Amino acid sequence: MSDEEHHFESSDAGASKTYPQQAGNIRKGGHIVIKGRPCKVVEVSTSKTGKHGHAKCHFVAIDIFTAKKLEDIVPSSHNCDVPHVNRVDYQLIDISEDGFVSLLTDSGGTKDDLKLPTDDNLAALMKSGFEEGKDVVVSVMSSMGEEQICAVKEVGGGK
Repeated sequence: MSDEEHHFESSDAGASKTYPQQAGNIRKGGHIVIKGRPCKVVEVSTSKTGKHGHAKCHFVAIDIFTAKKLEDIVPSSHNCDVPHVNRVDYQLIDISEDGFVSLLTDSGGTKDDLKLPTDDNLAALMKSGFEEGKDVVVSVMSSMGEEQICAVKEVGGGK
């Protein structure tokens, strides 16, 4: 037994950012990690078993945060990482001068660590709805330690 003292800089709940799934079971519309990025699968094609035994799955996917197209080829019997993707709706309370938004959580607290979306249409929709005094609800997608506003809905009329 060693008498060394262990020191941990940070800790989390131990929940993994991904889970394994066999490549042959991942379908179009599902999620996959390609080059360390969480992606939504837009196309899957499976090749026949070759001379060396493995059928291969060719994935074409779009990064859920940057919208970049990524591709990967994996033997269908091998495991791929699949990201845990969560989507939560919040009500917009405020938009600050520096581009950060203030969101109301279900528990009544505020979430102030998100910026306006990089998508100009979404950002414009949020700003116009907020300036007109409408109730604006935003959907925040989170996966693998990243969060981003991915959708905006206006609920109800102005004041």
